[in-house]
Amino acid sequence: MESQTADVDLAVIGGGVGGVAAALAALRHGLRVVLTEEGDRIGGQFTSQGVPPDEHRWIEQFGCTASYRRYRNAVRDHYRTWYPLTPAARSEPYLNPGLGRVGALCHEPRISGAVLRALVDPYLSSGRLRILLGARPVAAETSGDLVRAVSVERADGSRVHITSPYFLDATELGDLLPLAGVEHVTGFESRHETGEPNAPEVAQPGNMQAFSWVFAVDHREGENHVIERPVRYDHWRAYRPDYWPGPQIGLTAPDPRTREPLTRTFTPNIRSGPVVADQSQDPGDRELWEFRRAVAQELYEPGFITSDVTLVNWPMIDYVEGPIIGVSEEEKARHLAGARELSESMLYWLQTEAPRPDGGHGWPGLRLRPDVMDTPDGFAAAPYIRESRRIRAEYTVVEQDVSLAVRGEAGAAPYDDTVGIGMYRIDLHPSTGGDNYIDVASCPFQIPLGALLPVRMRNLLPAGKNIGTTHITNGCYRLHPVEWNIGEAAASLAVYSLAEKVEPHDVRRKEAHLRAFQNALRADGVELAWPQIRGY
Repeated sequence: MESQTADVDLAVIGGGVGGVAAALAALRHGLRVVLTEEGDRIGGQFTSQGVPPDEHRWIEQFGCTASYRRYRNAVRDHYRTWYPLTPAARSEPYLNPGLGRVGALCHEPRISGAVLRALVDPYLSSGRLRILLGARPVAAETSGDLVRAVSVERADGSRVHITSPYFLDATELGDLLPLAGVEHVTGFESRHETGEPNAPEVAQPGNMQAFSWVFAVDHREGENHVIERPVRYDHWRAYRPDYWPGPQIGLTAPDPRTREPLTRTFTPNIRSGPVVADQSQDPGDRELWEFRRAVAQELYEPGFITSDVTLVNWPMIDYVEGPIIGVSEEEKARHLAGARELSESMLYWLQTEAPRPDGGHGWPGLRLRPDVMDTPDGFAAAPYIRESRRIRAEYTVVEQDVSLAVRGEAGAAPYDDTVGIGMYRIDLHPSTGGDNYIDVASCPFQIPLGALLPVRMRNLLPAGKNIGTTHITNGCYRLHPVEWNIGEAAASLAVYSLAEKVEPHDVRRKEAHLRAFQNALRADGVELAWPQIRGY
């Protein structure tokens, strides 16, 4: 199959949250960009993985980049423009389309896809952006500490040979790092290496957070939409990790913050009224129907929608049987299939066995919603990935930098080279190494430029969950607004380096360049520090 070529100013390999943010940042500054994506759509967590944003309590006031806020506003405007909302919902400045409790902007993954495409469409028309879907990175050409080219392979077997002065790895698993020989780490570092209170004594490179296969359902009372019984349903129905209070498929699971058994409720189409989506006060998962609800019928004119739609991304579908990084292609395929089957089994249990408030069992009216997921069957197009390969960085963020227990009133460690901010608890899901939740209170934090700089490679930058964090601090740096900020900062660093004819590492090392780069970020609407708020 004949190869094609692409020569651009910036190559963004991976079209998830960080990849899209990176492409937009570079395009705003006039660069020619190629954006590749292994799947069939851009957006990552927002779209193919079916996970609307997890955010902090102050998101409506501050704590994200201007371009991320533009994305959020565009999602709300899409609903206000095209959907028959009630007058009260239409006038709500902080419209939460699904009235979900996990975050302030619970909505349909399909709508995120429409909004993100609208944001990139002008650049496609201008010819400065080329998007390659169904294109996975398969090779990288290097010369010393530089990446010269990356080849991506498309579904038909053809390849595109990409040359560029800068490459960003925005893949979900950090797939470009091993191809380019970038020093990196996987899984749990040792306490000896990081000094982290919650790290193990010995490194565990194969111990990674669970991934999950999300699906969307509504409920049609009186109808039967029960799926075919999964082949290994009996296996998954009885499956129980050592630390789980009972079978993993059920409504009882560990409380992430206490690890004590907690039985949730599940009540299709429960009416909620106003919802305060603030995980600092309420984790939001006590009523699972409301937890990640993406469509709330009470926000629409009567009769327009006959059922809510909820996205099932719960502890009960966390797959811990093995990682999909650092294993053979056969083992990776086996674990992906296992995660999918676990989710199918959870759905079948909900339809046939789940306890009902009326004393009955099963909700046969639960119906998969392919239209909401924009997939053939209502399951997400790709699994929800929480952990990636991570670069060996000039600076690695450790638990002691952000833990509330360690830092106290002093707040998170300040970084002189800050390129953005974020906030989330250190939220580590059960892992492939047999760990229960690790959930640690954290402080609002900064993103250090040093965490975006590989220890050796000079023109490859991370643009997602693959920055210089540890297994532990990945738990708070992996969420949507932070990943967006990371991607935007990485692309902006490439923009600055090209314009000033300086290498990224020298931007951090040389005071004048660092301050000029930070000023450029501020001018683009990137917040570099959290506001200090005092009482009176």
